[in-house]
Amino acid sequence: MLGIYNYTVILTYMGLLSGFAGILCAFEGNLTASVLCLMGAGLCDMFDGKVASTKKERSRSEKRFGIQIDSLSDLVCFGVLPAIIVYSLGGTWVRTVACAVYVLCALIRLAWFNVDEEARQDFDTGRRKVYLGLPVTSAALIFPLLYFVGGLRHWPLHIMGPLTLLIVAGAFLTPFSIRKPSLSVRRKPKLRGYRRRERKRKKDGDA
Repeated sequence: MLGIYNYTVILTYMGLLSGFAGILCAFEGNLTASVLCLMGAGLCDMFDGKVASTKKERSRSEKRFGIQIDSLSDLVCFGVLPAIIVYSLGGTWVRTVACAVYVLCALIRLAWFNVDEEARQDFDTGRRKVYLGLPVTSAALIFPLLYFVGGLRHWPLHIMGPLTLLIVAGAFLTPFSIRKPSLSVRRKPKLRGYRRRERKRKKDGDA
């Protein structure tokens, strides 16, 4: 059977299904559920790389497949889904243009990331530490905030939505540096070194 089906890609597949469910909810007019699905996809994306990294000695094909499948999922979840949510808010023809521009910029951003990531892994197999431009996955935070906060404060979402799409789309392709957040908790190396030195000093003193 074509493809990879081990635990390293399970969260990516779950994220895609969450994004697809969000699209269906938007078509049915349930925007709150659609936004929650967007957040669910973002949660899956937050941890899928961490889960994949726990598998030691992944083959080159597995790594390349992981890059491709992650970006394809991201295009649906954080490219198409936010555009459909904003489109469902209503508005003029400007809304349609903003949605189209947003999806196109998300596509370009993800394709560029794939090329850049494969080139990076040719000489560096460690985790990426810096992004250039706003990551597409940031949509899982930006648009839920816009929807829920805007709803509480009665903002004109049919205007704010397309405007936000255009701003975020521009940020996708703007080459500024963003440090990638880390989910791991690191011990303080200085403290470990201090304890080792103290144990060595006591041992030398006893001798």
